[in-house]
Amino acid sequence: MIYLDSNATSQVHPDVVEAMMPYLTEQYFNPSSGYRAGKKVKAAIETAREQVAALINAAPDEIVFTGCGTESNNMALKWLSRLVGRKESRVVTGQIEHSAVLRPCETFEAVGFDVARIGVGETGRLDLAAYESAFEGITSGKAFASIMWANNETGVIQPIAQACEIAKKNGHAFHTDAIQAVGKIPVDVRDVPVDFLSISGHKFHAPKGVGALYCRSGARFEPMIRGGGQEANRRSGTENVAYIVGLGKAAELAKSALEGSEMASVQALRDRFEKRLLTELEGVTRNGDPEHRTPNVTHLSFKDCDAGAMLILLDEKGVLCSAGSACMTGKMQPSHVQMAMGISQTAAKTSLRLSLSTFTTAEDVDVAVDIIKAAAEKIRSIQSPGVGPVSVYS
Repeated sequence: MIYLDSNATSQVHPDVVEAMMPYLTEQYFNPSSGYRAGKKVKAAIETAREQVAALINAAPDEIVFTGCGTESNNMALKWLSRLVGRKESRVVTGQIEHSAVLRPCETFEAVGFDVARIGVGETGRLDLAAYESAFEGITSGKAFASIMWANNETGVIQPIAQACEIAKKNGHAFHTDAIQAVGKIPVDVRDVPVDFLSISGHKFHAPKGVGALYCRSGARFEPMIRGGGQEANRRSGTENVAYIVGLGKAAELAKSALEGSEMASVQALRDRFEKRLLTELEGVTRNGDPEHRTPNVTHLSFKDCDAGAMLILLDEKGVLCSAGSACMTGKMQPSHVQMAMGISQTAAKTSLRLSLSTFTTAEDVDVAVDIIKAAAEKIRSIQSPGVGPVSVYS
């Protein structure tokens, strides 16, 4: 099997599994317990908090553990909507956001919020002029913004520092969905003073089912989940200790990879993979900004090759990838991200997202290129002239 879908979920690192195991076996105590065994488990959570904080240059007490990135997004957005209130307020977000941001914004709009959805250019980067104009005429503190750090489909990195600065200079709070950025590129909340930032562990080799929300010190925040007061009263519920420990270890490993040569090696493999497909197979187009993107992703359109048909043929040969976001797999409509970029529906339906990780090898890349070339050529060879792409859809 050749796994090229790490933006959907990443392989759990063996060192992460090893770090988790004691807390799934003998160290099963409740961290809120008053006895020493419970306090030892509590200490493991605090170590993980320090590890996650170090990855984004935050203070440990600014990290709140959650169940996933979607929860982190919802916690921040729903609190900010309560903070600004419905009357004469605005939510400013992007057209290419993940559904974990878009769906909450739809609910805000349904109950009376003014929601401004800002478009992107053909490279997939936020239209900063349109974004800035969305704050015009809005009283300080009566709006908030949520702009993703890196796109989940294309890997395109957004001008997040400028977007944050524009919101803050107008007196408005700023949240970023950094789920596809953290662990893949440097993310520093001191350089970019966001108020809230969402993290998902399974995007950088922690298990599924654990995430975090960065809450800047001094930023007003009230919890979405109330109960026993865990996480300094910011997210109640008995902590998922083993997974939190796993997230901490994954953060430590990701920090080391970013400071060393591992992510540079991933980018070199991605570039090699991409270059071979662009030069050895006709009708391949790269989508998204070639410079401002995470090092592990390439998003390509294959002329006259329906993405669904490609996925079936690739799966049969053991190559696993996605047609756009994993959350959209099985849905027949073109990706909203590609539509926002101005990619035609025809091209959008021929697009694949191929995402690597530190576990991807040079052999994986070379074998995958050959399999992808063969799949594309097979689909094209069985088409009748003028009929269009072979499709697996009814």
